[in-house]
Amino acid sequence: MKIGSIGAGNVAQAIARHAAGQGHQVVLSNSRGPASLTAVAERLGPHVTAGTREEAASAELVVLAVGWPRVPDAVAGLPPFGGRIVIDTTNQFLSPPPRAEIADLGPLTGSEHVASLLPGARVVKAFNSLHGQYIAADPRHDAGRQVLFLAGDDADAKTTVIELTTSFGFAPVDLGPLREGGRLMQLGGPLSGLHVLKQD
Repeated sequence: MKIGSIGAGNVAQAIARHAAGQGHQVVLSNSRGPASLTAVAERLGPHVTAGTREEAASAELVVLAVGWPRVPDAVAGLPPFGGRIVIDTTNQFLSPPPRAEIADLGPLTGSEHVASLLPGARVVKAFNSLHGQYIAADPRHDAGRQVLFLAGDDADAKTTVIELTTSFGFAPVDLGPLREGGRLMQLGGPLSGLHVLKQD
């Protein structure tokens, strides 16, 4: 699979490392252009390349991993996704901890808002409830596998993400649609920041 990442920070790099380890081709992008990511891509291995935002967004599966205030600019002007999957890893922090101001979206969940900015995308919420070090680490432990909560409105898209992340070593748990499942996972929800293992 070709996987693109809009954003190239710690979360994006961790997912890229897992994906490349399974033989997937990964295109990393950021707002500063491919040249700024050459060293990062080389460090992550031969399956990872640096590209433009448009190149990343044209992949079979796209990871959105940018800070919340940057989301609108990061996705602005991209062509319709035509049913391709977008994994939304974002959290609606207007400012980072310890201040941690959270965007008020009214009745919408964060991923419903993101989905409204991505015409034609099948959005699956995942990875946002884990701290970065748990995404980067090997999810397989002596006591079990790291649980990865996810939510989405398209069953086939969720199946694809479940299969992909299972291959990384995670134990995915489907929480249902973006409205109900997303609310459990997003900031302030009962599963936000919860790190648990599933015994096999």
